[in-house]
Amino acid sequence: MNNTIKQGEALVRDILDKDLRNDVEVVICVPFTFLDRASELVTGTKIKLGAQNMHWEEKGAYTGEISPIMLNELNVDYVIIGHSERRQYFNETDETVNKKVKSALNHNLTPIVCVGESLEERENGEYKKLIESQVTKAFEGISKEDAVKTVIAYEPIWAIGTGRTATSEQAEEICSLIRSILGKLYDGDTKDLIRVLYGGSVKPDNIIELMLMENIDGALVGGASLKANDFVQLVNY
Repeated sequence: MNNTIKQGEALVRDILDKDLRNDVEVVICVPFTFLDRASELVTGTKIKLGAQNMHWEEKGAYTGEISPIMLNELNVDYVIIGHSERRQYFNETDETVNKKVKSALNHNLTPIVCVGESLEERENGEYKKLIESQVTKAFEGISKEDAVKTVIAYEPIWAIGTGRTATSEQAEEICSLIRSILGKLYDGDTKDLIRVLYGGSVKPDNIIELMLMENIDGALVGGASLKANDFVQLVNY
């Protein structure tokens, strides 16, 4: 929940004024109020557009919600689903995540499915079991043909907005685990085709070591995405 329309426009224009490498897919996930203007700004550029959440129904008595067909009309490509803050503050559950993933896929939106553990869950040794449960439930009833159209982001809750970052080895451990879970749910080829991102205090000074890890395909960026120079450094790492 950052940036007014005017502030968002200035940020996107600043990013667009800079050279971005061609071999990295770049997506900006902006607040709902800015989607329409952002869509105009990035059309015809190498930047794709994402939303931060959506409801699984196309329409109905869900005051305050945004539907997938509303996102389609705004030329949105991606949608973040199950972000830890949605789970923590707005009662998002594994079941609603699954409904949203299915709905996104049915409406040609690429879901960025977020999973991750709290500090308490990590310290008491439950985190691997939790990650397996979150991934398994998120992909329940989803074919391998659809699974390869998704993106998964590992975001340790204890490393979001806290300044604490998982070490590259900790991030790789869980991204590798996620890939092995996908291998059990589907097969080896499928697990290799699904992109796995790391998110949690990603900054220009730690992006290189994270991206050197075998199972980390990209980053879900929070605070550093609000500064054009930092964001561009991440893209051009």
